[in-house]
Amino acid sequence: MVTPGDELDLSRAHGARIYDYVLGGKDNYALDREAAEAAMKAWPGLRTSMRSNRAFMQRVGRFLAGECGVRQFLDIGTGIPTSPNLHEVVQTVTPDARIVYTDNDPVVLAHARALMTSTGEGRTAYIHADMRDPAAILGAQQLRDTIDLGRPVALLVIAVLHFIDDDDEALAVMRHLVDPLPSGSYVAVSTATGDFDPEPLAGVVQAYEARGEVMKLRDRVQVEKFFDGVELLEPGVVQVHKWRPDDMATGLVKKDTDVAMYCGVARKP
Repeated sequence: MVTPGDELDLSRAHGARIYDYVLGGKDNYALDREAAEAAMKAWPGLRTSMRSNRAFMQRVGRFLAGECGVRQFLDIGTGIPTSPNLHEVVQTVTPDARIVYTDNDPVVLAHARALMTSTGEGRTAYIHADMRDPAAILGAQQLRDTIDLGRPVALLVIAVLHFIDDDDEALAVMRHLVDPLPSGSYVAVSTATGDFDPEPLAGVVQAYEARGEVMKLRDRVQVEKFFDGVELLEPGVVQVHKWRPDDMATGLVKKDTDVAMYCGVARKP
């Protein structure tokens, strides 16, 4: 149930609910399902791409908590809770990890309690906010109560930047989110691309936009700009299933299927 005062706009599809439907969830509406079905008809690899992106989030969470020793996470545009969520991944590695989630969809807000379960040692919080307003996110009481911005933070911006059509605005959002983070913080990004199968993916964009949702595909050079001012870790900007792959990543992708998501992870010097 959506909290009063947070209007649910059913006149347009929403990326989080399209994602939910493609992954087999039930928290979606008619236009979300129409957009998803039209997009999958245009490009049948959509489900594989989304599953690969989800698997990337899990790998990068384990990497940042385990190999990098990060204890604080800020997840921008978390989407509708789908287990394992980020806190479940990182608190398995580091029980005292602290995670702040943000999203602008009232349906996500309605499920926020699922995002705020935590180990006894750790902590989670949820901010109902739009990524286009980084100041509201960074200034939120929930964040200040959960995360110490004087210590390293892992910023995850997973599968949401393609919902900002304007390149300058998308870059400005990233700068405003990264600039306040201290040295030793990490940034993980994934976003949609048309580099590998451009004609069918143009049909995905059309399916989204015809139902009121933005979808901006960016090439590798454009995605690399999101990491200006931070140090990209190996293997750099690659398709999500090629970033430090495990057996799950390899098993999700058939040889004849392209994954239309770039990703990268960087450290703030």
